[in-house]
Amino acid sequence: MKALVKYDKGPGNMEVRDVPEPVAGAGQIKIKVKYSGICGSDLHIYHSDIAIPVRPPVITGHEFSGVVEEVGEGVSGFKPGDRVVSETAYHYCGTCHFCREGFYNLCVERKTLGYWFNGIFARYTVVPAARVHKIPDNVSDIAAAMTEPLACVCHAVYDLCRIVPGNLVLITGPGAVGLMAVQVAKAHGAVVVVSGTDIDFKRLEMAKKLGADYAVNVEKDNLEDIIGKLSGGYGADVVLECAGTESAVDTGLKLIKKRGWFTQIGLPGKKVNFDIEKICYKELHFSGSLGSRNHSWRMALKLQEEGKVNLEPLADTIMPLTRWKEAFERFEKKQGCKILLTPKD
Repeated sequence: MKALVKYDKGPGNMEVRDVPEPVAGAGQIKIKVKYSGICGSDLHIYHSDIAIPVRPPVITGHEFSGVVEEVGEGVSGFKPGDRVVSETAYHYCGTCHFCREGFYNLCVERKTLGYWFNGIFARYTVVPAARVHKIPDNVSDIAAAMTEPLACVCHAVYDLCRIVPGNLVLITGPGAVGLMAVQVAKAHGAVVVVSGTDIDFKRLEMAKKLGADYAVNVEKDNLEDIIGKLSGGYGADVVLECAGTESAVDTGLKLIKKRGWFTQIGLPGKKVNFDIEKICYKELHFSGSLGSRNHSWRMALKLQEEGKVNLEPLADTIMPLTRWKEAFERFEKKQGCKILLTPKD
């Protein structure tokens, strides 16, 4: 089968290759991939500037939807034909404090699908049955392929910050993750402001269609004035930073109220400078966010099933796997919202 392989360490060193079709072993499920999403971390793997361990040669990719092709020995609850998605934490120890408390995303032995174990930029993938979730009947394969980033947002919101009805939530960065955060925050009854720049014009328009109360182009409008008026001068109750840029972090710290909740979701891929004294002087609840856990996936699928989050409009570009390099370039240039790839036999 054809697969997109990171075949060696270092920048680049990625190409579509013919690889053996995988077989489901004991406790595993073989899945036929329907749609696979491009994540920013896939670009970091391509450029070799990511901190998460990568083990070439490895088939890349980790966001996808698919159909069960076969189940391995000892697997119950799944059968061929089931529509499914899979968590990305392919391996973790299960015995450390973090694993035993349900935060296996922080396990030091965690090894990830598409980084350490063969991923989903291929026709078939094999994953542990314990990581697999069935797709609700009313959720499309296209929408389900974006469950992984939605699960990351759910982890950031449900586990790492607090949003209550009426809160003013500022979301910096209207990329796919930011647009998912808009919908999750609205599901909590928040008043949502999403910010972006000129290049985000179409994404800001989509943010309004998906429920954002205010979509602000910071190169044309004064975001500080808008947040000030909406909050009576106090600042945003919650900041979900999804851009992963130094300027967005600085903006969030400036516009959040004292004792507010700031969660960093976007990964800059490099060190950034910010004023840590603002965290102290404002007594902020400041948290980073890494990946997701089982609870995050269950909430992500439930929000889709209940119609509180609509992911399908985000998938505005669908391309064959063979055009992966063009798709990666479009992603880096922000040409489109969410780019999906489809495998070929």
